[in-house]
Amino acid sequence: MSTIRIALAQMNARVGDLKRNVKTILEFTREARALGADVVAFPELALTGYPPEDLLLKPSFLVKSREALDRIREETRGITVVVGFVDFREEIYNAAAVLHEGEVVAVHRKWFLPNYGVFDEDRYFHPGEEIGTVSLNGTTLGVSICEDLWFPDGPAQAQAILGGAEILLNLNASPYHARKWRFREHLVATRAVENACFVAYLNLVGGQDELVFDGHSLIMGPSGELLARGKSFEEDLIVLDLDPSLVRHERLVDPRRRKEKRNKGAFGKEIFRVSLKGSGNGGDQPGLSGRTVAPPSCEEEEVYRALVMGLSDYVKKNGFGRVVLGLSGGIDSSLVCAIAVDALGPSSVEGVFMPSPFSSKASLEDAMALAEKLGIGFRVIPIDQTFRQYKSMLSESFKGREEDVTEENIQARIRGNILMALSNKFGWMVLTTGNKSETACGYCTLYGDMAGGFAVIKDVPKTLVYQLSRYRNTVGRVIPERVLTRPPSAELREDQKDEDSLPPYNILDPILHLYIEEDRSLDEIEREGFPAEVVRKVIQLVDRNEYKRRQAPPGIKITPKAFGRDRRLPITNGFHEWE
Repeated sequence: MSTIRIALAQMNARVGDLKRNVKTILEFTREARALGADVVAFPELALTGYPPEDLLLKPSFLVKSREALDRIREETRGITVVVGFVDFREEIYNAAAVLHEGEVVAVHRKWFLPNYGVFDEDRYFHPGEEIGTVSLNGTTLGVSICEDLWFPDGPAQAQAILGGAEILLNLNASPYHARKWRFREHLVATRAVENACFVAYLNLVGGQDELVFDGHSLIMGPSGELLARGKSFEEDLIVLDLDPSLVRHERLVDPRRRKEKRNKGAFGKEIFRVSLKGSGNGGDQPGLSGRTVAPPSCEEEEVYRALVMGLSDYVKKNGFGRVVLGLSGGIDSSLVCAIAVDALGPSSVEGVFMPSPFSSKASLEDAMALAEKLGIGFRVIPIDQTFRQYKSMLSESFKGREEDVTEENIQARIRGNILMALSNKFGWMVLTTGNKSETACGYCTLYGDMAGGFAVIKDVPKTLVYQLSRYRNTVGRVIPERVLTRPPSAELREDQKDEDSLPPYNILDPILHLYIEEDRSLDEIEREGFPAEVVRKVIQLVDRNEYKRRQAPPGIKITPKAFGRDRRLPITNGFHEWE
């Protein structure tokens, strides 16, 4: 039994762009063939992009996606291609096609359809029912999709135990959140050991609306050893020679698999088998050993790179040339600006400082220093006169009432109007700069600082904003030190500080984490040692501002539970934790 050369094509797909995705798949296929690969695999729904959502309800899209598969099928001479696609007959399936010598020789349809968090697969897909294996030149492969590998008694186990698969090839579109790669590596190693086989875990890469796919594909050996790891947040082609005889030896010394086989496994189903003869490309090429790419060195680097990729793909895939944002001289806008420059380049970023009567000299100096360090376009548009005119215009209506948050919000809305005017005139996309802590508590202005096309740090808590800013300064010092050290302020009234309205962020953020991401109750959070009156206030703020969040622009998910797709609470809602 000779070695088999496996190629994992970690590609960046664009949802709905069938022509572009076909082009990318064919380019990777040619590269893999040139490297002598016997098999090249592509991620879950690589052909359509993930998630295609209600495109799946358009019959014309389904027909064109099948035509796109045919274009790939025609280019599979001399190499076996495994690609994620939408299979539709009477039902629609999330599927993987095995293409060989111009034919679709096998199809695996995803068994387990996730319907939690950001996933809505039950809305669209029908679960698969068949389990099979493909034998290529004497090596048996089991193809599965994402969740199918998560269950220890799922299709992958049946492919290994009943079907004799030496290699489990698992196609994924697994969205990123911080440190999720650690969980994946543990899962893949566990499945490799349980089934005494190689496991090749292939993940999508790239940004799609709120989601980022981080790549980080893996190949594990039958003893759970890491043989190869793909790059994070980059397209990659991982090519490796695997020796099935190692699996045969592992299984000979472990009787558990034979007992499972005797019991017909968890499903009690027959396994269909497809046998293929390939060109044996790998035998004519130099052997390829494992290549492991180091993961990001710290969580800050990892999250920062996710934000850069998410913004870059959102802007470029939606056809925008430049972005514009309000530079306040504060920490949030400074971080967003640095991310935008790293994602798009300084020539594609425009910063606007819009001083009001309450803006400090320090804010202007810091905004100018940041813009100069980053090399972006920068302009100053004062709003003092416009603000006075607003107050004059409303003076009769507001007669007898003290100034309050209304006047603060007017300033934010003037700034939002200016940014949107620049967007309309020049075709720039407006980036908002609000973080998760502010968005959670409603410490933001509808049609003001919330107005824009994309909310880069929408899922980043304020304490993490500071950590990411300090991390960015280790790469190149661009954010002025004073921005990192002075108390945060919206500067919408005299001597204003965020802590006038919110608890200190080192207290607020842990409470928000417990309430939003862990769904802890008020009593449970109090038992963690937080003051009861503070917890009650925070929960009230979160619950009362759902209507604001529903009107916010999309932003990049970096935590296990982001606002939007992850957390879907009704605006009209009579259940309150504090009552």
